[in-house]
Amino acid sequence: MIYCHNRVVPHSWNVAVLVENGVAPFELGVACEVFGTDRGEQGLPTYEFALCSESPGPLRTKSGFHLIATHGLERLREADLVIVPPIDEPTPPEVPRSVIDALSEAVEAGSWVAALCSGVFVLGEAGLLGGGKAAVHWYKAADFRRRFPEIEVDESVLYTANPPIFTSAGTAAAIDLCLHLVRVRSGARTANAIARRMVVPPHREGGQAQYIELPVPTSTDTMGPVLDWMERNLRRELTVTELARKARMSPRTFARRFRTETGTTPHHWLTTRRVARAQRLLEDTDSTLEVVADSCGFGNAAALRHHFLRRLSVTPTEYRHTFRDKG
Repeated sequence: MIYCHNRVVPHSWNVAVLVENGVAPFELGVACEVFGTDRGEQGLPTYEFALCSESPGPLRTKSGFHLIATHGLERLREADLVIVPPIDEPTPPEVPRSVIDALSEAVEAGSWVAALCSGVFVLGEAGLLGGGKAAVHWYKAADFRRRFPEIEVDESVLYTANPPIFTSAGTAAAIDLCLHLVRVRSGARTANAIARRMVVPPHREGGQAQYIELPVPTSTDTMGPVLDWMERNLRRELTVTELARKARMSPRTFARRFRTETGTTPHHWLTTRRVARAQRLLEDTDSTLEVVADSCGFGNAAALRHHFLRRLSVTPTEYRHTFRDKG
């Protein structure tokens, strides 16, 4: 059996996870890893953490093994953040009235509620999504629309962030949402440190763009060395001719091979990586916008603003205000 014990630390974030029979262990594990792991020795925040159920005690996971829920639903009402992982064996079940009441009371008391993957069905049954948007696993999207036609399903995002309600798309998007919540609560440095320990990117592209880092597209060994060199030389003006020479190809062959292996053009790739570097500088430094723009290869603050608005739908100043390291 797995035992997740409550951990009380003064002035920490109080996190409660709703678990029932059939809970999905991956998404639950994400919540345990991000919020239930004591990283105090690393100088990182330690969160109060508890597993809660309508019937505390042994519960069966979707994968067949058991875990222990140590608290009842009253614990949800005390939480700053309530996490709802999927409970979907074989499909999301009808939500008990006691659970709906506990979630509603938690929100009324000021709690945030985050649904991971098909945990969003629970929020839908509880009436917590209103007429807003929700991220849903693509495999469950049609079913969700049938059950909750008044709620707009946004399949283009990894997660939605509309405090006090948050939803994430399928499986690994639970990581993106949990790291986002850490980022908002504890700052970029803490979220990045946890991501490094988990060996995952701190943010990924996919809607809610101002919250998600623009990733390096994958490639085969053919383009790998060139991409590494491009990443190290973002500040320079790079042409296809120069890049093709670096790859020992003709410009035409290089452009065709680049798109085949990365799914995008050299110009788009460079702009994506320059925006990503600008995000990090805006989060971690006090450099002026002109300095940030020059460091990333945009040349001036006007160009930086232009590309930020196109890619992230926010200005560099707005982004810094939201995500400047709070640690």
